[in-house]
Amino acid sequence: MAELKARLQADLTAAIKNRETVRAGALRMTLAAITTEEVSGKTARELADDEVLKVITREVKKRREASEAFAGAGRAEQAELEQAESKVLEAYLPKQLDDAELGALVDAAVAEVAGQLGEQPGQRQMGQVMKLVNAKVAGRAEGGRVAAAVKAKLA
Repeated sequence: MAELKARLQADLTAAIKNRETVRAGALRMTLAAITTEEVSGKTARELADDEVLKVITREVKKRREASEAFAGAGRAEQAELEQAESKVLEAYLPKQLDDAELGALVDAAVAEVAGQLGEQPGQRQMGQVMKLVNAKVAGRAEGGRVAAAVKAKLA
């Protein structure tokens, strides 16, 4: 079993024992999403830690979007619950990159693509740069932030 999944299950047990309803609910839904991911496809399989991180990232994003939707509809209590669940799950994600660190990774990727092409890359090479940056970022920044940083650098 993946180490992160085992940690989630242990934390769920502790949250249930301590009667932490928000924490238990968030962990329960995340573990359900992980199980769904494991059994999807032709054969059931065990997820590795990096795949579990992707599922947790997806769950955090769902909570943020739901919180925004509830806040927009005037349901502040439900929005706060979604934000609290999001914060619980964020504790399991790696530390997010700040703008300076992300900019340095983008600069390095642009320089690498420039070395391959022999010229400064433009908007047409955004896919190549994104591929390199995403490999280096590995879940430590949202895709939208990465794309915006690459687009700004190539403009």
